[in-house]
Amino acid sequence: MSIWFKPVSLEDCAKMADGISGKGTLMKTLGIEISEIGDDYLKATMPASPDIHNPLGIVHGGANVALAETVASYAANFVVDFEKFYCVGQEINANHLRASRNGVLTATAKPVHLGKRSSVWEILIHNSAGELTCISRMTAAVVER
Repeated sequence: MSIWFKPVSLEDCAKMADGISGKGTLMKTLGIEISEIGDDYLKATMPASPDIHNPLGIVHGGANVALAETVASYAANFVVDFEKFYCVGQEINANHLRASRNGVLTATAKPVHLGKRSSVWEILIHNSAGELTCISRMTAAVVER
């Protein structure tokens, strides 16, 4: 059984990446794309290119956090009636487990808790070899419009 409030498509996600101004967002800048929608999870990818490296030549921890918050925020908003509510990140943490230099990072967000006023999401980020590189948890506040 799906956790989503209504059916959502990859096309819907791509439109959201343009933002309300239509001029783009951080997701566009970092190359983050929603890549898969399951019944109880959402996946996003981000290239591990030099554009997001730190001075040591590895993916910046902040880029991992941006990927994690993006996929969890999209998921949190797809769970609620978007005409009545919206969700925003309230807290996020991350443990960086393995450095990445190239390839594609894939983040999978799954709910830990879906409540009326908040939701909690676990996000696992893997590299192109399938190795776990980062684990994150985000709390989203559910805000009434």
